[in-house]
Amino acid sequence: MPDDTLGRFKRWFWRPPRPHGETIADRSVSSLELFYDLVYVVVIAQAAHHLAEDASARGFAEFVVVFALIWIAWINGSLYYEIHGREDGRTRAFVFVQMGILVLLAVFTADAAQGTGPAFALIYAAFLAVMTWLWYTVRRQDREQRPEFLPVTARYVTGMVASVVAIFASAFLADGPRLVLWAIFALAWLVGILLVERSPIGLYRGLTPTDSLVERFGLFTIIVLGEVVFGVVTGLSAAEHDLKTIATGMIALGIGFGFWWIYFDVVGRRLPRDDGPALANWVLSHLPVTLSIAVGGAAMVSLIEHAHDASTPATTAWLLAGAVALGLIAEAIIARSLVDAERLADAYRPVSRALVVGAAAALVIGWLQPAPWLLALLLVVILSALWLFAVDRFLRAGAWA
Repeated sequence: MPDDTLGRFKRWFWRPPRPHGETIADRSVSSLELFYDLVYVVVIAQAAHHLAEDASARGFAEFVVVFALIWIAWINGSLYYEIHGREDGRTRAFVFVQMGILVLLAVFTADAAQGTGPAFALIYAAFLAVMTWLWYTVRRQDREQRPEFLPVTARYVTGMVASVVAIFASAFLADGPRLVLWAIFALAWLVGILLVERSPIGLYRGLTPTDSLVERFGLFTIIVLGEVVFGVVTGLSAAEHDLKTIATGMIALGIGFGFWWIYFDVVGRRLPRDDGPALANWVLSHLPVTLSIAVGGAAMVSLIEHAHDASTPATTAWLLAGAVALGLIAEAIIARSLVDAERLADAYRPVSRALVVGAAAALVIGWLQPAPWLLALLLVVILSALWLFAVDRFLRAGAWA
């Protein structure tokens, strides 16, 4: 290879990260990002499999903690690419490194809250270490090019280092204390994002709402919606293939369809406001949205298993109905953070109130514990009614797409 060609290749392959302020407003989500997100399908499926087998209060608590860790990993990888990624060899290489680590993480995810917790912790710490290095390279570049961002990157890199230490140390704890430390770690991340976004050095100074950012969060939501399909298929595969069981599974699948209709027609594909609190609320509210969908998918396995019962088991009823309620409330919070929430206030105010009322109705249905097929049908009716109400309000506002 000629020297000039080799030089051009080296300059392309190992370019520095895109500095703060170089936002690509018209960027589309790349094929590399889509490939990266697919790894999370496997990781989340493994976590959901554990909840499907243990649809109890303890199983739910364990799932919430593990899912929060997975979501924090996805946020780190996704936002780094959104803010600093390039279409070069360096970016691709580090994305593939992350994917390799996540594949190993998936191996130990199903039983992460118990037996395989130490291995999960060590691999997760390795993932955070890679992300820490990437964010540190941004800070090193900011010293020369964008010193005004140094306060932002200083806090973030410090938080990443502390995260690596905490997760690494958790590998040497017993199962119970380890899970508690993970829960504290996840809560600290969520509170930290809220506090930073409300401070003068908020992350929003470097994170600009763009169509690609909105698209990326929407695609992750679609990936998690796949867990609903997995849950229905898993439940039907393990149960008797009679009419009542199949009907219960297909009605339950309608809950996933309802999640999709409401998310993408009410809050998805819409830009959040670029002020700190609104942007923080928009980002963080996607955690309960995706969590609720994954929980719903796992609960469907148990729902189909008990298709012939006169009453849905309490834990299954509360898991599925609670998942719907949590998702609706989170979407109401997301709606308040959108640019359109001000422009289309006459539509979004009543729709947000309706989402909260729908969440309350879902909880009542879970409390009543009707037969599995009826519980699923009533939840589908709630989601359908909410969507039709939203369509009506958007039509009245002249803003239906």
